[in-house]
Amino acid sequence: MSATISDGSGGGIFTGKRLRWLAAGIVLLNGFFPALWILATAFKSEIELTAKPITWIPHSPTLNNFIAAFRDQPLPHYLLNSALVALSAMALSLFISALAAYAIARLNLKYRGAILTSIIAVSMFPLVTLMVPLFEIMRGLGLLNSYWALVLPYTVLNLPICTLILVSFFQDIPRDLENAAMIDGCTRLGALWRIVVPLAAPGVFTAGILAFVNAWDEFLLALSFNSAAAYRTLPVGIQMYQGEFSFPWPTISAALVIAMIPVVVVILIFQERVVSGLTSGGVKG
Repeated sequence: MSATISDGSGGGIFTGKRLRWLAAGIVLLNGFFPALWILATAFKSEIELTAKPITWIPHSPTLNNFIAAFRDQPLPHYLLNSALVALSAMALSLFISALAAYAIARLNLKYRGAILTSIIAVSMFPLVTLMVPLFEIMRGLGLLNSYWALVLPYTVLNLPICTLILVSFFQDIPRDLENAAMIDGCTRLGALWRIVVPLAAPGVFTAGILAFVNAWDEFLLALSFNSAAAYRTLPVGIQMYQGEFSFPWPTISAALVIAMIPVVVVILIFQERVVSGLTSGGVKG
């Protein structure tokens, strides 16, 4: 029977189905409205942006903001830096988390439950509380103002979620497949990379996409650890469009649209695998 919320007169204002549609609408509005507003702003002129009443759709779309985004700052260089950092962090996160997940899922660990609980607990720490210790570690290693100053922290931050996702997939892969491979001469690590990881492809893609997006979008560590212009990533580079007495929203919006394109393309290409990984992981977990 559908749940209802009564208005006091005996009729139902919202049925359970309507509440679900309302909740879905709120989630969609919260997720898509900012992106759509940034997209619209990227095609507006400064005059139209400040005009009243507000124009939701650009009346005279222009590409000048995208030209200014490339002209005013070395945007391609920021894109390259972000790509190098995000891809490196993603690859390293998947490699380490696959080893950790395989050990948790396959080895008879005495404190397996405590290990999983610790992984979940670590992932709950706010980033701001970890910034100072990570900064001191990077400074002690002499890695500030380098790609590694971001790759290593991003890898550490991505390991909990990547490990938890892969554990749920590795557990459902029959052990007989690995045993057969090892009987044929494959080592345990060989069975992991040749048998387990390919069979857990939806989970691997899901973990990889999450690691990539987290590294691509991160701002706080990128701003704090790399002050040199040569190593600025895209989120920090976009901040540089702001002047002392000016805030060119149309140009910044154009740069943000450019920054969103790689993430949107990656998600569209691997959409089916990501959705499969998320739903399968949810059922298995």
